[in-house]
Amino acid sequence: MTYMVRIQDIDFGLCNMHKIGYLLTDGFQIMSIASQSVFEHANDTAGEAFYRIENFSVAGGEVRSSLGMSVGTRALNPRLNMDTWIAAGVSNPIELPATQEMLRFVRRIGPRARRIAGICTGGFVLAEAGLLDNRRATTHWFFAQEMRERFPHIHVDEDRIYIVDGSVWTSAGMTAGLDLALAMVEQDLGADIARSVAHKLVMPQRRAGGQSQHSEMLELAPKSDRIQNVLNYARKHLNRPLTVEELASEAHLSPRQFSRVFTEETGQSPAKAIEGLRLEAARLMIERSRHSLEAIAWETGFRDRRHMREAFMRGFGVPPQGVRREARAHA
Repeated sequence: MTYMVRIQDIDFGLCNMHKIGYLLTDGFQIMSIASQSVFEHANDTAGEAFYRIENFSVAGGEVRSSLGMSVGTRALNPRLNMDTWIAAGVSNPIELPATQEMLRFVRRIGPRARRIAGICTGGFVLAEAGLLDNRRATTHWFFAQEMRERFPHIHVDEDRIYIVDGSVWTSAGMTAGLDLALAMVEQDLGADIARSVAHKLVMPQRRAGGQSQHSEMLELAPKSDRIQNVLNYARKHLNRPLTVEELASEAHLSPRQFSRVFTEETGQSPAKAIEGLRLEAARLMIERSRHSLEAIAWETGFRDRRHMREAFMRGFGVPPQGVRREARAHA
């Protein structure tokens, strides 16, 4: 026999519950509340209802997303006491700014909440409320310059997946909200549970906040599976020289044909694309590991530390040591 359990029938008082409130406005993006799945699976993995999620809006009732789907919400009131508040992003924060009622509420609850976050353009709600003044923050790369110009007291870093500055969290766009939620789970329940949740959600890895919003693989965007398979092969074998002949063999083409097709599909020569993959991998290792620069250079296929430094200066305008210092400062 199958039983259906309603959320309101569960006695949350039996566990160490952490309450999370999502702040929704008309035109919110569905991807913002997709991050709720992270907390759902964290409950399953932990074996208890550690998180309780509720959606809120100024007036309560149904709120319409940018897709047209409506979600039921509770009305905001000053007596609400949630541990974490998360402002959902909207498709265009300039055309759909937060209401004054929402901003007054955020100003009131921001200082007393354990955490307050803005997913994607939800960061504009925190910015309008003044909670990001003199803090580091990020948002969707498309709106980063707009945030920088409108709010000069915010230190905007558009090249980050998410940023934690004290009790205030902000994330880049779309799927970066999942990474922000996973980081919250890791903070609350530990790395093992966060890894298990990422595995259940079929996420290839839990991206660190310092990781760039831009992926070299996405930038290349080959048109055929043949070239995509070559790039996947290259990424798995970056510690090898990866000559044109080797890559052409993987694509079952002659070196001349491969170079022509590769450039047509990606807009880059094979050598330039492989250097980009090496740089991306090296930057991640520098930001997320304690390996020496010499070991990272070898692991990602650079001839030596000097060769890697030259590539970093061409690609990022800063040396590897600068990337490591910045990562440690962010940590």
